[in-house]
Amino acid sequence: MLTGTIPSGEEPLRTSEASGASVAELVALDVKAATERPPLAAQFTSSPRGARLARRLAVRRMEEWGHLPASDVSCTVALVVGELAANAVQHGRSLGRDFQLGLALDEMSGLVRIEVADAAAGKRPPATPPSPHPDDESGRGLLLVDVLAVRWGWTPRHPVGKTVWAEVPTGDVAT
Repeated sequence: MLTGTIPSGEEPLRTSEASGASVAELVALDVKAATERPPLAAQFTSSPRGARLARRLAVRRMEEWGHLPASDVSCTVALVVGELAANAVQHGRSLGRDFQLGLALDEMSGLVRIEVADAAAGKRPPATPPSPHPDDESGRGLLLVDVLAVRWGWTPRHPVGKTVWAEVPTGDVAT
């Protein structure tokens, strides 16, 4: 018996008495393979509105990946995206250049990787988060990222700019 659609060049799925797999089980496997969790890649204007939209899109993608907007992991991702996007807008803005957001779920390691790329290569984040004075009104973004992410850093972006990345645990590790 054939199940599902067959991409060109591939063998059809077949069930038999010997395999022990039902048609429903094979279709479920086929559907699971077809519904991989694709990464998010988007570009936003380098403005407070762009940072806000990036955060909202990240929450929407987390929901598509099975993490409700009010869940701890979704809220953590939203906060990290918001901080990195705000830093890209405030410190990485380059006239006429947007910033980019990348979001990927690695179910095997139980991590969400967040990447925010901007065009300002000369303005690099510090190696360690700053320690702002308690009376300071800003300067805590990377401190929050450092606390919420299992690791974070930055890499040069070619041809111009940098990418600041962070990895946030989902609490779900595939076995």
